[in-house]
Amino acid sequence: MNKIGLIASTLLIATTAAASAHGIDGTQARQAKVIEHGRETGDITWTEGVKLRAEQRRIARRESELRNDDGYLSGSDRRELRAMQKKAWKHIAHEKNDRWWRAWWLPRVGK
Repeated sequence: MNKIGLIASTLLIATTAAASAHGIDGTQARQAKVIEHGRETGDITWTEGVKLRAEQRRIARRESELRNDDGYLSGSDRRELRAMQKKAWKHIAHEKNDRWWRAWWLPRVGK
């Protein structure tokens, strides 16, 4: 395994382990922070950032739908949301390491 792949997988495992300890909202916040950091460093392009943020909005909307009935998340609801977040972590890691990047001399555009 190459060095970048090892670092990426280690980061993914560490953040996933930390995410499970802090709940669904904490995971959403960490994912948003990682996406923003990737945008700042140029590892995540503008279009990739748009797609990743849309995925975050879908997860938040689904959580809202599940809580809408009684304000409570059942075990199956939590499993569904964790599965969505796990898939989102994979997408974030892929986009950060896919070798598409904003050139350092170009200004950052968009959110």
